Amino acid sequence: MSRDMLLATAIMAATAIVLYAVAYWRSPAVVAPGALGAWRTFLDILPLLVVSFAIAGLVQVWVPRDLIGRYLGAQSGLRGIGIGCLIGAITPGGPYVSFPIVAAIYKAGAGIGTVVAFITAWSLWALARLPMEMALIGPTVTLKRLAATLIFPPLAGILARALFD
Repeated sequence: MSRDMLLATAIMAATAIVLYAVAYWRSPAVVAPGALGAWRTFLDILPLLVVSFAIAGLVQVWVPRDLIGRYLGAQSGLRGIGIGCLIGAITPGGPYVSFPIVAAIYKAGAGIGTVVAFITAWSLWALARLPMEMALIGPTVTLKRLAATLIFPPLAGILARALFD
């Protein structure tokens, strides 16, 4: 386990322990149902995790590093940022799906601008989420929200590239 992953895991474990201790102190009866809910959520997410890690692993060994560098690397410029935005927008699922893919392309040579554009587009544009958003909030608000956020993923990628490359 990498140092960063170990630190993140330790922080999350400490947070969980504190929250369960507070829950037990306030109302012991909620701890068992809370743990059961956590277990059920884990079982629901597990197949998605396995598939996303499989994709991330495959990207690392199947897609040539020079191809990632050419189209997504620091030297790819605005084209790489645009591709990052597009991939982020079409990547379905939550962070358990998207972040292993982001980590894989970053480790394979994608530039920081591309990675930031991907994450921002995934957060703001998520095309797979649009039908649900339109159904619950309405198409007018959804389209206005989408229009209001169009500039942010490419802008975030450009800023990240300018500041950190």
